[in-house]
Amino acid sequence: MPNPTAAMLVIGDEILSGRTRDANMHFLAGELAQRGIDLLEVRIVSDRHDRIVAALNALRAEYDHVFTSGGIGPTHDDITADAVAAAFGVSLDIREDARAILAAHYQRTGLELNAARLRMARIPDGAQLIDNPVSSAPGFTLGNVHVMAGVPAVFQAMVAALLPTLAAGAALYSQSLTIPRGEGEIAGPLQALASAHPELSIGCYPYQRDGAYGANVVVRGADPVQVDAALVKLADLFPEAVA
Repeated sequence: MPNPTAAMLVIGDEILSGRTRDANMHFLAGELAQRGIDLLEVRIVSDRHDRIVAALNALRAEYDHVFTSGGIGPTHDDITADAVAAAFGVSLDIREDARAILAAHYQRTGLELNAARLRMARIPDGAQLIDNPVSSAPGFTLGNVHVMAGVPAVFQAMVAALLPTLAAGAALYSQSLTIPRGEGEIAGPLQALASAHPELSIGCYPYQRDGAYGANVVVRGADPVQVDAALVKLADLFPEAVA
């Protein structure tokens, strides 16, 4: 059976403006690879309702899972929950279980559960909550869309809570070699190796260091035996390569 597929939707003007560097995609990709869920697409959209709705509808129709980050906080520009509800055509309102989670959190911290903070209890009809052990405000899953915070520590905690509930596939195993030659020199042998192992993913990632060219070649696959066999062939092709 093929692995489940996934896309990620990163939401926020601060990412597109360059003011904030996104760390969540890198983290999610690694976690999904270990779980055997293939991340095939990542999109970044601004804090515009119509753009978020359009992206959600396109991605959720194509992939088994869509993971979002950003836009579920207490401020006026946190509109992800509204957009998800619109994409699914369901209503959005404060839900009592989410309110109770927030009320308990703010009682512990001695802060007021004001109108702004209460916005984080607005959950689309039919959604299931995603636990947030860091700051309590829950994410949620609706259909195949998993909605999580943008703050990396909170996003990571939500991913840790969510992933064990999802069906897993075959986790990818990878090995790599560093070849001190330019891409043009190794392209032909790499193409032949890739053709001989269609079940594997063989990626070439070039670098330049102190004026010298080279490439990191990464071999990935579900079967460690096949990956290791391809790596042995690669090492035979380029004896100067280092692990």
